[in-house]
Amino acid sequence: MAGIDQRSRDKISNPAQLGGIETSVLDNGPGRGNRIAWVNTGAGLRYKVVLDRGMDIAEAFYQQHSLAWLSHGGITTPQPFSNRGLGWLRTFGGGLLTTCGLTHVGGPESDEWGERGLHDTFSNTPAELECITQPDPFTGQLVMSVRGRIRQSQALGTRLELSRTLSSTLGKASLRLRDEIVNRGNTTAPHMLLYHINLGWPLIDEGTRLLWRGSWEAGSESSQLFRPEHDFRTCPAPLDAHAGAGEEVAFINLEADEAGQCQCGVYNETLGLALVIRFYKQQLPWLTNWQHWGKGEYVTGLEPGTHPPMGQAQARATRQLIWLEPGERRVYELEIEVLTDPRALETLFMPYH
Repeated sequence: MAGIDQRSRDKISNPAQLGGIETSVLDNGPGRGNRIAWVNTGAGLRYKVVLDRGMDIAEAFYQQHSLAWLSHGGITTPQPFSNRGLGWLRTFGGGLLTTCGLTHVGGPESDEWGERGLHDTFSNTPAELECITQPDPFTGQLVMSVRGRIRQSQALGTRLELSRTLSSTLGKASLRLRDEIVNRGNTTAPHMLLYHINLGWPLIDEGTRLLWRGSWEAGSESSQLFRPEHDFRTCPAPLDAHAGAGEEVAFINLEADEAGQCQCGVYNETLGLALVIRFYKQQLPWLTNWQHWGKGEYVTGLEPGTHPPMGQAQARATRQLIWLEPGERRVYELEIEVLTDPRALETLFMPYH
């Protein structure tokens, strides 16, 4: 879509007929009071940004098909003091995107540097909404975006600030994320970041293929799924072994193309639908694949990150922890696109040239 011609212009009163962004506040259930923004790309892709949960993304649909996995609890109000043990799971709504970090990614731990709960506090932090840009096809302005600022800080301690922009183009089934993080404090700050992208039924189903290229290692020596002789790239039927907390992960060192970009995704041949995630190797050098095939809790995660979810303590001990100096900035960019064109699907994961 490159704007609208005069013939179409005469038939449209309001650009919202084609797509755009609508904001509202949830008024019922455990998520009551959360500000949200529904983004309609006008190309079949629609997604819900939860402004009070770090501007993460909950539901996402392509046409009639749900793309994301939602936990049983769904959206809840932010709980900024849930950073103890596994308390993060009580507010984990799943969704297309849950951001983990900004100082710790991994399980709960405690050491001389402090106590850290599962995946840190970012996703329980409300954003300060700064700008919403609507598309205007009458003038050729097709980009729509939501921009906000999230502060993860404490007095006399670490002060990290993240500016997030989520954008889409009218007529294209994709979304783009740009995060800029800055250390606003006066001391060096630890930094870890992981984008927990949670995919569910019907996109994820028996036979759906997980697509990525690169070397990998199982997250545990006792892994039953991530073994060279096992086809862990094809989604199975629900597994009794994954009831409750059953799960497995693999850490993947993705190949990048000549521009330094990596891509991974999933392909459901029955639906003729693929979801592709693109990001830069220099920014996000690791991909974690989380598989949790429980009955009634059927999900896989493709999770680009600065680290695998190893935790701050291990990253510190192995000298892999990132340190941000006062005033230092880092930028992260991510794109999620839905593909249905048979020609695009055929060439999606051809070898790089």
